[in-house]
Amino acid sequence: MTATVTGGRDDTDVSALPPSAQPPESDPGAAESEPSRPVGRSRFGVVGRPLGVGVVGLWLSVMVLLPLAALTVTSFEEGWGGFWEAVTAPVALASLRVTIVAALVVALINAVMGTLIAWVLVRDDFPGKRIVNALIDLPFALPTIVASIVLLSLYGPNSPVGIHLNATQPGLVVALAFVTLPFVVRSVQPVLIEADREVEEASASLGASSWVTFRRVVLPTLLPAIISGTGLAFARAIGEYGSVVLIGGNIPRETQVASQYIQQQIEIDRPVNAAAVSVALLAIAFLTLAVLRWFAGRSLRREETAS
Repeated sequence: MTATVTGGRDDTDVSALPPSAQPPESDPGAAESEPSRPVGRSRFGVVGRPLGVGVVGLWLSVMVLLPLAALTVTSFEEGWGGFWEAVTAPVALASLRVTIVAALVVALINAVMGTLIAWVLVRDDFPGKRIVNALIDLPFALPTIVASIVLLSLYGPNSPVGIHLNATQPGLVVALAFVTLPFVVRSVQPVLIEADREVEEASASLGASSWVTFRRVVLPTLLPAIISGTGLAFARAIGEYGSVVLIGGNIPRETQVASQYIQQQIEIDRPVNAAAVSVALLAIAFLTLAVLRWFAGRSLRREETAS
């Protein structure tokens, strides 16, 4: 091997080196293949990113922000005093109370029964399991007025099963439970599917009963999903109209929900009252979703800290 030094530069004859010591050959076309792109940057670069954000912002503005802004402006046409008077009217307060109480009862029922249904669908095998799993999503696809007709024919004055729930608060609960059933089930199912069964087996091998294993091992894992699904069910129930319009009876101070009161105010040409109660429902739903977002973020940070 020969080497010469010229001007402080090592001019080693690499052809004389053994093959194992020679530097790898560079591919002249590698640099011309595909230009490197920072991780996370869109393929469309600085042009595509503002365009996408602009389209999303425009769509949300037209579909969500502008209608909500128009509703809020209408509710305050008579000032804060008119808004407060419309929301605190006795019949309006009664409709809000009936709505919130029924929605809370339905949310609690869904928290229990939805978790149980998700557990059975994930952990048990039985004939017709695929059909039952498909029926869970039926309330999402079925028009809610159809559900009200079905419930009225089943639990109305001519009930074939001898149960009469027409124009009663239990009838409202049944109707709302029907349309909000999928929320908890579909929130808990993925968590159950991904749950580590070895932890449950280890708990059982240490002598823990099934209830103790569920309460101390399974339930803490499922709790964020249960709370999320329950909150979504509550938010859906407070704004429901179609499923309760027939079986509810629309009796003021007894079975009239807020959505029916809003329609009544529009029919008697009181749009400000209708808008005010609508804003009250919107505030309740927004507060519910904000709490869910906070709880989800807290759970995520807790998982990141634990890992």
